[in-house]
Amino acid sequence: MIVKRGSVVSHTVALEWGIGKVTEVNDIRATIQFNDGMIRKITSSHFTSLQPADPASYLPPMEKVPVAKVRAVRAVSAKPKKAKKLEEASV
Repeated sequence: MIVKRGSVVSHTVALEWGIGKVTEVNDIRATIQFNDGMIRKITSSHFTSLQPADPASYLPPMEKVPVAKVRAVRAVSAKPKKAKKLEEASV
């Protein structure tokens, strides 16, 4: 198969990856973003494992919205803090 940027493909050996869209191609490898959300680099020696797929079947992975983490309130210590002693250097 001739792999071009923008092509929609599926990997015949790793069907669990889903359908992928080629984002970058060079002489050594192709970078493909698959439906499972992973970006994979396929070497040119494995291009024979790729087959064309229906462009309508490619669904870009959903963007993950970052969830704001709630921080726990720090417990206030019952002990008073000790004052640090500063030693003056004698010259």
